[in-house]
Amino acid sequence: MKVLKTCLVLSLLYSISSCNEVLSLDSYISNDKNQNFNYDYQKNTSESSKLRDSWIAPINLKYSYMKSNPNDDEVISKTTSITMDQSIFRFGGIYYGIKYAQASLKYSNYSVDVVKQKLIKDAISLLVQIKQTDLMIKKQEYRIKNADINLEVKKEQYLSGQLDSNFLDNAIIERNTAISSLYDIQTSKQRLISKFKAISDLDYKDAKIPTLRELSKDEFLDNNILLKMSKSESVKNNYYKDMTVAKYLPTVNFVAGYNWNEYETNQIDTKDDYYNYGFRVSMPFDINTFRDIQSSKVSYLKSKINLQDKRRNLISLYEQVMQNISNFSKKIELSNENKKIYKKLLQDTKKLCKVGYKTEYDIEVLSNSFEIQNLDIKVLELDKQLELLNLYETYRK
Repeated sequence: MKVLKTCLVLSLLYSISSCNEVLSLDSYISNDKNQNFNYDYQKNTSESSKLRDSWIAPINLKYSYMKSNPNDDEVISKTTSITMDQSIFRFGGIYYGIKYAQASLKYSNYSVDVVKQKLIKDAISLLVQIKQTDLMIKKQEYRIKNADINLEVKKEQYLSGQLDSNFLDNAIIERNTAISSLYDIQTSKQRLISKFKAISDLDYKDAKIPTLRELSKDEFLDNNILLKMSKSESVKNNYYKDMTVAKYLPTVNFVAGYNWNEYETNQIDTKDDYYNYGFRVSMPFDINTFRDIQSSKVSYLKSKINLQDKRRNLISLYEQVMQNISNFSKKIELSNENKKIYKKLLQDTKKLCKVGYKTEYDIEVLSNSFEIQNLDIKVLELDKQLELLNLYETYRK
């Protein structure tokens, strides 16, 4: 797979494999889980709209029908009324309320994004680990081949009297240990497959692993969901603070109504209707006013501190990931050096085998060891991808 030329983000599409197949990362998690996240986004939108329009007062419609018979005289009374009591001025409270609703929607959506990205990251991580176990199984199979060869050599040396039984016994134990380790790796693979199936509809055998590129520190921080969520929380709390202050300032309401009454008896039938409108000014005096305002200010100041703290933690995470990737690169370099050593030894052993100084066993052992180094490099490359996943988990451009 080629290194992607464009920014890879967990919420966009990735170019995967040499066949230019494009796969949405949403597809790494099951349809049911994707649908649940869609419902979360829809609920956030509905709650934000409800909060945004909460300043609009309802129009109250009332109708009553009463029938009685005092003194054997039937009386029917009908009343209809339409009233409204709409706030039109709150010293900025309406404006801040709308802004608070918009900020709350951003914060809520970022909260869903974080959970969704975490689940996608878990699915890809499990897929990478499954691929790693496949490589580790191949490595262990090569080790078992070498253990088999070692056992055969020890048998021949024991039967010819060159070694005592202790060496043969150790060779048998070494082979059994290698086989037992293979079974452990296979068991681990099945556990990973079970976890992957629990959160994804994809077939792990066919699913491609996205190739992630390294991010610069500024790029990681500028496009980090956790930081965006913390910033939106700070903005939200700031608007809430202003809303709280406005709540204790004078409020001007427009009041209007229309009433229609009908009164019927055996002797009379009267009807009347009338309207009213005007303004109402109110201002609450609450003993907890200062405490309420102070509490909202503290929440805002705390969210600003949390933003700084979150940034510090993310910088620490970035530096740790980069250090781990650097260590993996050093290990890959070491494995490449070992490959060169095994390659040279293999070439020399083949020459010595032709003149009778080495055996086919020696060639096969070195060949297997060479292949193990190749597999080690592939495993380490996947380790680097697992490390990068820790950054891409919260990265969205």
